Amino acid sequence: MAGTVTHDPPPGTPGRQGGPLIVTEDAALLDDLLRLCAAAGATPEVHHGVPERRGSWEAAPLVLVGDDAARRVRGASRRRGVVLVGRDQDDSGVWRRAVEIGADHVLMLPDGEQWLVDRIADVAEGVGRPALTVGVIGGRGGAGASTLACALAVTSAREGLRTLLVDADPLGGGLDVLLGGEAAEGLRWPAFAGSRGRVGGGALEESLPELHSLRVLSWDRGDCVAVPPQAVRAVLAAARRRGGAVVVDLPRRVDEGVAEALAQLDLALLVVPAELRAVAAAARVASAVGMVLRDLRVAVRAPYAPGLDEREVARLLGLPLAGEVPVEAGLRRPGEGRTPPGAAARGPLARFCTAFLERALIEAGGAG
Repeated sequence: MAGTVTHDPPPGTPGRQGGPLIVTEDAALLDDLLRLCAAAGATPEVHHGVPERRGSWEAAPLVLVGDDAARRVRGASRRRGVVLVGRDQDDSGVWRRAVEIGADHVLMLPDGEQWLVDRIADVAEGVGRPALTVGVIGGRGGAGASTLACALAVTSAREGLRTLLVDADPLGGGLDVLLGGEAAEGLRWPAFAGSRGRVGGGALEESLPELHSLRVLSWDRGDCVAVPPQAVRAVLAAARRRGGAVVVDLPRRVDEGVAEALAQLDLALLVVPAELRAVAAAARVASAVGMVLRDLRVAVRAPYAPGLDEREVARLLGLPLAGEVPVEAGLRRPGEGRTPPGAAARGPLARFCTAFLERALIEAGGAG
């Protein structure tokens, strides 16, 4: 069990690495916390009370206080990133003690072990602000969602953001093909099918093909057409921890794996051609996606059928309008000429992507 007392723990400072500070005299609890630190790849500093060394309490990226030590740290300076750790699920007094020491979270073992491993690993990696994570979904087949996803990723990389493009549609033909990199060295989705726990963000990034200054996670040409939901969750969580931007090209169906991907998104764009049949199909997609994702916006693609414009399409779908996706050669015939969508920095598609990313980053408060 893990519960929030006051506010969320702070993100780590980018570039700062280190293990947590553990405060406890409970030998059994210490053994468990040391085991969890080892699983997260972190080396902790251990004390029985508030460290005497000046600044050690304040500087630690995360402080794990055993319930036995709550009284001993009560007079310590207040700071964020303090977790009170105990074992007794029925002890109602733990919440009072957490408030007394200014803890952000109360965590009970063994139920909260995975949450704690993830938090420890975050500080060990020096995690800063999570990546802006954007999904792109076609309102119907052939809507141009994959092209827009590639263009967003190419634009993000050109703007200097660490960027990962994730192909979450195993039947889409492969985004590495669309980017002209099907022969590029690196791992594809099947290599991560066995992932169950935490995936290291740095190791993930280094293992993937690099194309056009961004990393790409796509599918190989084998028979694997799905990975378990746990693997999707682990991989996307690792990608978000690296900061920058993550763009996910999503299929129109929502299965367990897609639901895990949707849960990681900050927002998604539903790409809808401006024709009535496409709007009708997109409404069904929006209904399914909206059960998991709260921020879904519509990006309308011309040409327009009589009586339709981008605002009318958004009104019919009941979704916020992200804008009109401009028409250009790369959007009509993706892959021809092997020039990636959005590569022309002054082209209309790149300008759309730049404006969208600027707005999204401002809404998210920046990107690491």
